[in-house]
Amino acid sequence: MLTQLSVANIKSWKSIPQMRLAPITGLFGTNSSGKTSILQLLLMLKQTIDSSDRAQVLEFGDERSLTNLGSFRDVVYGHAKPGKLDFSLAWKLAKPLVIKNPESKTDTLFSADQLTFSCKLDENGSERLAVSQFAYDLAKEQFGLKRKGASGGKYELTSLEDGFQFTRNQGRPWALPSPVRFYGFPDQVYAYYQNAGFLSELPLAFEKLFGQLYYLGPLREFPQRHYAWKGSEPADMGRRGERVVDALLAARERGERGKYLSFGRGRKRRTLEEQIARWLKKLGLIHDFSVKAIAKDSSIYQVKVRKSPSSAEVLITDVGFGVSQVLPVLVLCYYVPEGSIVLLEQPEIHLHPSVQSGLADVFIDAMKNRNIQIILESHSEHLLRRLQRRIAEESLDKKETALYFCDIGRDGSSLTLLDIDLLGIRNWPKDFFGDEVGEMAAISRAVVKRQMEGRS
Repeated sequence: MLTQLSVANIKSWKSIPQMRLAPITGLFGTNSSGKTSILQLLLMLKQTIDSSDRAQVLEFGDERSLTNLGSFRDVVYGHAKPGKLDFSLAWKLAKPLVIKNPESKTDTLFSADQLTFSCKLDENGSERLAVSQFAYDLAKEQFGLKRKGASGGKYELTSLEDGFQFTRNQGRPWALPSPVRFYGFPDQVYAYYQNAGFLSELPLAFEKLFGQLYYLGPLREFPQRHYAWKGSEPADMGRRGERVVDALLAARERGERGKYLSFGRGRKRRTLEEQIARWLKKLGLIHDFSVKAIAKDSSIYQVKVRKSPSSAEVLITDVGFGVSQVLPVLVLCYYVPEGSIVLLEQPEIHLHPSVQSGLADVFIDAMKNRNIQIILESHSEHLLRRLQRRIAEESLDKKETALYFCDIGRDGSSLTLLDIDLLGIRNWPKDFFGDEVGEMAAISRAVVKRQMEGRS
């Protein structure tokens, strides 16, 4: 689980110092206030890790990518030239990372259940993006790679002066080449140093972190009358939720162990379809939900729903648009492996306010029962209010949330952590969700004015 994020000089953010990330992290605020940029940074790192090009420092993306950020100049705050970009991430490991002594292979050198990765990038004198330095922090030790000089492609291995020291192999002291992408030690590290083999564990842990990160965008596919399934098992729902039916059918065909979702000792297990149908009913959208083949042994399926117990079964295309828009959100939360990180942009889009409120309960349930971390960007006051209510009712621990308001000013974007207690939000920003009091006052003035005009 991600626990902290720091950023400098990315898009509209001049600086984000030590932003706490919780199991449910919410970003609220006005349009173009920088909310999405925080998610885009994580998506850019993920698509860079997934890229087959080891020499590409950062993959800014294109129309087919998770995010399309243009170029380094587009990403850098103020489009500064030469540009610099800094960021760091801290995360909690599912299992402690244990590093054995390479000489004895039995003694433990380090053991850590948390890691921090930090990186500084700039232009290396020829307007080409390069890593200035990166480092991994674990168990009071730090290991990294640093560029020698302001430009060029020569690097050196770094560690704390009073910590673990690397032993260089005898021979000519060649400089190290550029990192692998922005986070990996080059292969020469393991050839030039006798006791550096364990360093390969650190980039692997970083890759594993982003391997369990999933994303759903704000623009989702229109519902279809027919869905063709070729037997594939998708990793996620796709950026627009286009694989949601594939995921439902793949989960149906899993073996006995993977077919059912567990909700704790003594509680009934459910299939993914049963869980989704339960939430759709609880949210008040429909009464019944199912995915059916149009004929025996057919690979063409239809999604059918019933609005009420007495209503006829119809296709998902023939009911309100909200069902098809919320379906990928629900499925993603229960389809991805336990312990995953889910990024959601505007999960409430096209939903009635009561359903927006109910989404908060979906996220709380997925967090508690499946250990899912949810980082969302939203404009929904109703979703925020439900989270606030659950904290007041003590069914959600305040420490399990980190809810922020993003704003934009002359010095770029700013971040305010909302201070929530049993009485509500103590530091509610001005015009957070519009000027409700001002609107009511304006209506009252208009009513009085019309009454006065009527008398005259």
